[in-house]
Amino acid sequence: MFAAQVGLPPDEQFWVPPEVVEHYRQAIPRGQELRARWEKRFAGWDGDLPVLPGTVLRVGVEHLPDGRKPHKTMWLWHAGPAPLSLDELWRAYLARFDEEHDFKFAKGTLGLTAAKVRTPAQADRWVRLVMAAFAQLLLARPLAADLRRPWETRPPAGRPLTPGRVRRGFANIRARLGTPAHVAKPTRPGPGRPKGSASGPAPRHPVPKKPSKNDKMDTSADR
Repeated sequence: MFAAQVGLPPDEQFWVPPEVVEHYRQAIPRGQELRARWEKRFAGWDGDLPVLPGTVLRVGVEHLPDGRKPHKTMWLWHAGPAPLSLDELWRAYLARFDEEHDFKFAKGTLGLTAAKVRTPAQADRWVRLVMAAFAQLLLARPLAADLRRPWETRPPAGRPLTPGRVRRGFANIRARLGTPAHVAKPTRPGPGRPKGSASGPAPRHPVPKKPSKNDKMDTSADR
C-alpha cells in the first residue's frame, strides 16, 4: 500500500522500514503547509517582482605575492541584514572553500559516510561522533608532531597543522592525554548466549533496481 501511495509500482519484494514510513507521513503535512504559505505569498504579487536592495561588489587583484597571474574579476552580491566591510565580504566568500575541504576530510578520512546504519537516529549519532573526532583533532594541534611525507613541504611559521597531519601524530599523544575511565578490573568471561539460541544474521531487504536496456531487449526478443 505504501508503494502505491508514493507512486511506486506495486511489488511484494519492495519493503520500506516502518520508521521511514512514519517519517514520510509526518513530512507530508509539513510540506503541504510550506507549499501553501509560498503559494499564498506568490499569489499576492501582481506585476513585476519586488526590488531587493543589495550591494554588487567587484573584486579584482592586481598582483599576487608568489608571482602567479591574477584570476579574472570576481563579482559578489550581498543583501544581508547588516552592512559589512568590503574586506569581510570577500573573506566570507572564500571561507566556503574551507567548509568544502572539511566535508571532504570528514567523508574520506573520518568515515562520515562509511557507517552502515539502518535508522535515522543511528545516522544522527554517527554524525555527532565524527564531529567530536574532528573537534579532538583541532584541539590537539599544539600537541601533535608534524609527521610529513617526503614530498610534503613544511607549513609556514605560525600556521597550525591541518587535521590530516594532526591525525598522523595523534597516536603518539594519546598516552599523554589520558582517559577518564578507570583501569579495567580482571574478571571472568560472561556466560554468553544460552545453548541452542541463534540470532542469525541481520535481515536484509532487496534494493529495487530499474531494468537495464539489455533486459528490455531480451524481453522483447523472447516475445
